[in-house]
Formats: sequence, C-alpha cells, structure tokens
Amino acid sequence: MGKGASSSSPPPPLSESVMKKILLSYAYVAIWICLSFTVIVYNKYILDKKMYNWPFPISLTMIHMLFCSSLAFFLVRVLKLVEPVSMSRDLYVSSVLPIGALYSLSLWFSNSAYIYLSVSFIQMLKALMPVAVYSIGVLFKKESFKTQSMANMLSISFGVAIAAYGEARFDSWGVILQLSAVAFEATRLVLIQILLTSKGITLNPITSLYYVAPCCLVFLFVPWMIVEFPMLKQTSSFHFDYVIFGTNSLCAFALNLAVFLLVGKTSALTMNVAGVVKDWLLIAFSWSVIKDTVTPVNLVGYGLAFLGVAYYNHSKLQALKAKEAQKKPVQADEEAGRLLEEREGEGMGRKNDPQD
Repeated sequence: MGKGASSSSPPPPLSESVMKKILLSYAYVAIWICLSFTVIVYNKYILDKKMYNWPFPISLTMIHMLFCSSLAFFLVRVLKLVEPVSMSRDLYVSSVLPIGALYSLSLWFSNSAYIYLSVSFIQMLKALMPVAVYSIGVLFKKESFKTQSMANMLSISFGVAIAAYGEARFDSWGVILQLSAVAFEATRLVLIQILLTSKGITLNPITSLYYVAPCCLVFLFVPWMIVEFPMLKQTSSFHFDYVIFGTNSLCAFALNLAVFLLVGKTSALTMNVAGVVKDWLLIAFSWSVIKDTVTPVNLVGYGLAFLGVAYYNHSKLQALKAKEAQKKPVQADEEAGRLLEEREGEGMGRKNDPQD
C-alpha cells in the first residue's frame, strides 16, 4: 500500500528559483514577440500608400540607423553600460564593412517589400530563411551537404511556392525584393560566423549597432541620393513627424535589446521557435485587422512550410543535445585521467619514501 501510494503521489512542486527562471523566459519571449510584431506593423503603416503614405524605405532605414547608432554610441561611450570590442582598423574594414553592407541591403529591400506585399504574405516568404542560410552555408563550406537536410529545405520551398500561388495580391517586384532581402540577410548571418565568430569576436546587439549601424548609414547614402532624395525634394508638403518616426525608431532599437535579452537568457533556438509563433500571430492580425486577403491555398502552403521549419528547429535541437552529450564523457574521461595521475603520483611518492 505504501509503495502504491508513493508511486502515484504527485511530483514535488518546482522551487521558487526555477519558477522564476521559467516565468522570466516566457516574459523575454513575450517582449520579443510584441516588439517584433510592433516594428513590422509600424513599418507597414508608414510605408503603405493606403495608410500613412510615406513610401521611402531607404529614408526610413536611414532614420532607424541614425537613431540606433546615436543611442548605441551613448550607451557604449558615454554611459559605458556595454564594453566595446577591441577591433583594429583592418579587422573593421575586412569584417564589419561587408556585414554592414549586407545588413543595409537586407533592411532596404525588406522595408521596400511592404509597399507592394501584404504583411501576411511577407511572413510566408520569410519562412525561406532556413533554406537560404543552409544553402549559403553549404556554398561557403560552413554546413555539410546532407540529403535529409536538403529534402527538408525543398519541402519548405515547396510550401512557400504553394502559398505564393494562392496569394490574392501577388506582386512580382515585391516578391523579388523580399527574396533578395532574405538572401542578403542569410549571407550576412553566414559571414558573421566566418568573419567574426571564427576570430573569437562576439557582438551583442548594442555593440553590433555601435559598429555596424554607422557604416549602414554610409552605404545607404548613395542610393538615397539617387533614388529618394529627388522625390523628397518634390514633396514640399511633407513635414517630419517626430512622434511617428521617433517612436518607430525607438521600437526598432528596443527590438535589438529584446533580441539580446532573449538569446542571452534563453537561446537562439528559442528565438527561432518564438519567431514561428510571431509569424502566425502576424498572419492572423493581417487578415483580421488590416483586412489583407488570406486564402485557403495560402494557409495550406504556409502550413507545409511551417512543418518544414519546425522539423529544422527540431533537428537543430537534437544536434545541440548530441554535442552536449559528447562533452560529458570527454569531461568524465579528463576527470578520471587526472585522478589516475594523482594516484600514480602518490604511489611513486610512497615508493621513494625511505620510511616505507
């Protein structure tokens, strides 16, 4: 009777510290989803011709970069809340500048896509990010080619293709812009591994903005002068709305802080999983509030892509667990080796002791 009662007894309650960690993790996820959601919808609101009607994506990106680089400089150099990374001029030119160029192109093109495509369809196209990262990783020999992984990538691509086929407001130019943004962002992520991580340099979102945002501003200046400046000169009725652009830029900066919190306190994998939840919320919001058309074919296609992305995240988790499991036996072997050496040393000491 005693045994039966003990086997069916409920598990012990979680300690206060564990509960606090779990609640904090959920809070970080919720903050990141909320801010990411806000930035995407806010950018759509500003750029869409049917809403705020300010279709100048390069100008908007430059405002974000100017605001973020100024705040990052203030946090790093004035308040000294974050330590800058020791970096030579050669390293900055060879590593940070290419990453900055790709980041500026990624932001420019992704913001431009909001003028032509619905928020829901853009989120569906973003599901191709693992495909782009894996393909470019294989190209740069950072990932090994595996038939199973490639089959998974093809399933994601097939799902996105079905979603695109069912899109009610399909715009070829908008799709080209968004796919280009995905390609540039994927290349940037792979180059961060090659140019920075491999050299032992890690940048958190604050130091990343401190080093990368100013060069993004410089890179965007040339296309801005050619493409948007002449049009802005003709728009004599426009006055800079400090409330709209200030709060929009503040949200963009806060999002970078949220990424730092989420990845630092949980993991990059958690952010990937949270990203999937955010995408579904955005699709629901786009359909119910913005009144974008979401067709059944859209949902079937994105559902297939979603399953592919979920499997990709699951594979990454299994790989991380396998790596952790390999570390434990190695640590145990090292510990056993040290104990054996200590015992042998003690034995040799006793043999050499004249009193024995």
